[in-house]
Order: sequence, then C-alpha cells, then structure tokens
Amino acid sequence: MIIDAWIQHPTLRHSQDPMFEPLRRWIKSPVPSEELPVAATVHAMDQAQVERALTSAWVGPRSVMISNDEVAGFVQQAQGRLIGVGSVDISKPMAAMKEVRRCVNELGFKAIRILPWLWEVPPTDRRFYPVYAACAELGVPFCTQIGHAGPLMPSEVGRPIYLDQVALDFPELTIVAGHIGYPWTDEAIAVATKHENVYIDTSAYTVKRYPAALVEFMRAHGRHKVLFGSNYPMIAPAKALEGIDELGLDEEARRLFLAGNARRVYRLGGE
Repeated sequence: MIIDAWIQHPTLRHSQDPMFEPLRRWIKSPVPSEELPVAATVHAMDQAQVERALTSAWVGPRSVMISNDEVAGFVQQAQGRLIGVGSVDISKPMAAMKEVRRCVNELGFKAIRILPWLWEVPPTDRRFYPVYAACAELGVPFCTQIGHAGPLMPSEVGRPIYLDQVALDFPELTIVAGHIGYPWTDEAIAVATKHENVYIDTSAYTVKRYPAALVEFMRAHGRHKVLFGSNYPMIAPAKALEGIDELGLDEEARRLFLAGNARRVYRLGGE
C-alpha cells in the first residue's frame, strides 16, 4: 500500500494562475484549458500503485483557488481514494477557527494546510495561531510547506527553523512540513528530530533528488518521521517514486515511508 501525502487535484482557476508560470516552465507544461477530471487523478495514482492520496484546498489572501467544498466534491467522486485537507483565511481568525471545525467535523477532512509563502508571512505570525489551536483541539495535523517557493514569491518564510517555535508553543500539535525544506534540509531534519510531533514529507521532489542528509535520516533515526508525497500534477506519483530501490531503505523503513507514517499521522486506520 502507498499513501501519497501531498497531491493537488486542481480547479482550472488554480491551474491557470500566473504565479505558477515558473513551475509550468520547469515541467514544460502548457497552461491548461480544461478542468482536470477526478478520474485522471485516480488513474495517475493507479499508475504508481498509490491506494490513497491527500488533496488540499488552496486559500490565499487574494483568492480561493480551490475551496473546501470543491475538495469535498473531489473526495466524493473518487470513492474513497482521495482524502480531504482543508485550508482557511488566516486574516479572519474567528471565521478561520469555525471553518477548521467545519472541515473536520462536517466534511471529514484529515488535516489543514496553509502555505506561508502564499501569505508572505512566516508560520510564527500571530494570524496562524488560532488555526494551530483549532487543529490541536480537534486532533488533526497542520500541514505546511518548507523550503524555497517555486512560484515567484518570497522563499524566506519557508525556513524550517520557524516551526521550532511553533512546536514549542503547541507541543500538542502535529505538524507535517512538505517539500523537504531545501535548501534548508538540515534545519528541517533538526526540527523533526527535536520535536516528537514534527514530520517531513517529500512532495515536489523525485526520489533521485532527495538530499543525502534526508536519505540517511530515513534509513536511521528518522524512519518514523518522513512521509512520501509527490506534488501531483506537477510530478506524477510514478515519476516521484522512480529509483526508490536505490535509497537503500530496509523493509521497515520503506513500509513506514510509503504508507505507515502517513497512516499513523493522519489517523487513517488500517494496519
């Protein structure tokens, strides 16, 4: 079984947003002109033997690129293959807390994701804190992005070391930091090692591009700390997993990386 901790089933307005032009240039992909069917996302999962994947809403200061209700619709269409992750407007703290509760209690989402670069503030900004409190109260992970920002937005807010303070302030909160943290991967590993409830997912990187320090972490004391993620549709899960045998993971480390850690962190059930 494989669980993909970070995919993005997009809306057309998300796919067409000009901020993603650098990413489209990197992967040599034209601007989409039609909505991507949920069946296409499920097919991409099948190609990599991914049984389930977490897909997120996108809420930013200027627009809602993918709404929570749209994500709930994608989850319903996928008939159990997709898992919803919500997002909220952190500029409205009371409404944000209410929406977090709706996402979890009514829509059945398993986490909340907010991207610091999208808001151009670090995760220590006071506007994040009501969301952390709501997630901790409900027992769902807070997901975010660490490392440089692919879109033309400031990257410094993605320094993993900011999460050290968040984890100190909210020791009850589970934090999943996506995109490895490059070029600050050592910071990410240090924070995940220090804090019991901080994890890393490998989204936006193919196996062959994992930093050596991360691979060593996965092989040894960090085997319970790293989750597989692809960042589909930017990287298809099958492409992200090419060369996994070359990582040198033992059976336990491989099982935890591909599914076990995600199952435990997101409380998905199963063995």
